[in-house]
Amino acid sequence: MHTHEIPVFQPSDIAEILHATANDPVLCSISRRGIAHLTLNRPEKSNAFDDLLIAALRHYLQQLAKHPDVRVLVLSAAGKHFSAGADLNWMKAMAQKSRHDNLNDAQALASLMSELDTFPHPSIAMVQGAAFGGALGLISCCDIALGADSARFKLSEVKLGLIPATIGPYVCRSMGQRQARRLMLTAETFDAATALQLGVLHHACPAGQLETELQQTIEVLLANSPAALSQVKQLCQMCDQSAIDEKLIRLTSEMIADIRVSAQGQEGLSAFFEKRRPDWDTSQSLQGAKDE
Repeated sequence: MHTHEIPVFQPSDIAEILHATANDPVLCSISRRGIAHLTLNRPEKSNAFDDLLIAALRHYLQQLAKHPDVRVLVLSAAGKHFSAGADLNWMKAMAQKSRHDNLNDAQALASLMSELDTFPHPSIAMVQGAAFGGALGLISCCDIALGADSARFKLSEVKLGLIPATIGPYVCRSMGQRQARRLMLTAETFDAATALQLGVLHHACPAGQLETELQQTIEVLLANSPAALSQVKQLCQMCDQSAIDEKLIRLTSEMIADIRVSAQGQEGLSAFFEKRRPDWDTSQSLQGAKDE
């Protein structure tokens, strides 16, 4: 089975390394072009979630959301598997604790999903191997999901007497409630082709081509206005959560009016008519790109 390697950066390519040691449960770095990489780093546990990994992901997401240089977030995993879901030893330990402790623990995972879902810049999930349980929540919270065609998926909670509660809103949104009902009830494993059909993945390819697909996706995003990309994410959230009524019509009208007169709106229109690249466009050919 293909092993997904942590992206190797040349020292000159990295602007910041935010993780402390290679043994941390999550690794974090930012390239000079503003590509933030979050890497699940428990390969010996198939990157299963525990409270420390959840806390680390939340910590970095909060830092990256405020970082002025970040333009794209890539969420990937070291080793053979994206994530096997919840760490069973952690779940067993939590089962011995009070309802109050379990509620606090669940709210931390729910907050992680919300923070990833509302991250202000485009987010890309890179999926290989197993993506079970809560891993499907992380994937569903990312804007773009790329997967190896050998990847496998499963909402396995009911087999353990549990339910996919905190990830439920995001999984139901990504695949639709009708499909979610079946897969949450049966806990059956499905393949990457099915994940594509369901909308869990946007693209699947041989594992060896994942990095190339990631690079191409990054280059497309870097050609677009950072402000517009952030606004699009807010627009999609609003349209998903609101009825098409007078309030939504007014808000969307205000959004386009505001961005037309904004600095990046003016720059984009000027660049188009002047037949030049706008000043935010740092995209380059795949051959020339070095830092992703």
